[in-house]
Amino acid sequence: MTDKLENATIALAGLFQAAGLVEQLAKTGYVPSDPYRCTIESLFAMDPPNTRAVYGNTLANLIPGLEILQATLEPGNQRHKDALRYSLGVLHLQRKLSARKDMLGVLGTRLKQAARQAELFSSTHENVIGNLGDLYKETISTFRFRIQVTGDQGYLQQARIANQVRALLLAGIRSATLWRQVGGSRWQLIFQRKKLAQTVDRLLREAKAELR
Repeated sequence: MTDKLENATIALAGLFQAAGLVEQLAKTGYVPSDPYRCTIESLFAMDPPNTRAVYGNTLANLIPGLEILQATLEPGNQRHKDALRYSLGVLHLQRKLSARKDMLGVLGTRLKQAARQAELFSSTHENVIGNLGDLYKETISTFRFRIQVTGDQGYLQQARIANQVRALLLAGIRSATLWRQVGGSRWQLIFQRKKLAQTVDRLLREAKAELR
């Protein structure tokens, strides 16, 4: 149970990190490079040996996501309400996606192409992010349910930032998929909230210790 909960918590932190980066980007036009790179590169972890490998085998890469998840689990904490809204929206979209084998096939093929492109340029190169943004538009954006991203329209109307937002939401869906694969469930979020919070606290301490 502990391993299952730990793996689910890591994947959930990956989802909340993607959502938090969307929130930050939409409001400030900026994202910190290391968490951003880690989140984008999670899309290219096609056949990982374990959950941590999806995020570069180091919890330090997930500190922002763990911190947002920690705050969200505190009763009455509204600090990251947009990130929470995006995370819940991503979970809803991931469930819709799981029933669409055709779309999953398209995503798998195109992500392999994007991974090869990332090797030529870099994972966060504008061409790669543009490709991922287009992929989100052509697949996930075709669902009736849409995630409404709120922020500064001056930023959101820029093509580069719009692509970054879509690429991050796609990475959020990847983490949501991983979360379900390792045994994550809404039941867990409701009935194991205290254990989940304890696991987040422990993982965050471990992540920060890696930086020392």
